[in-house]
Amino acid sequence: MDGRIIGFIVWTLFGCLMIGLGIRAFFSKKAVSFWANIKTFPVIDISGYNRATGKLFIIYGAIFIALGTPLLSDQNTPYILMSILGVMIETIAIMVVYSTYITNKYETK
Repeated sequence: MDGRIIGFIVWTLFGCLMIGLGIRAFFSKKAVSFWANIKTFPVIDISGYNRATGKLFIIYGAIFIALGTPLLSDQNTPYILMSILGVMIETIAIMVVYSTYITNKYETK
């Protein structure tokens, strides 16, 4: 098996892991945690919060997999940089969406 395909499979597995976390969050009965090792803030609507967080993780995983498609090309050097920068921007974007939109909408005030 070619190294490009193995790299893409590993990349896709991580994206599927994120999608799996999103599905788990979507159907969870307790408020899920977004940040590692930090308790979730008091939530007004737990099911709405979990759906919003789950959708965020699912979208993140799908875009992550799409950003990995340049790994399948023959010339990886310029395209790998595009994948890495895309993941960095995507990660910052979901943190901003979570902190500004989801936290403000579902936090008990």
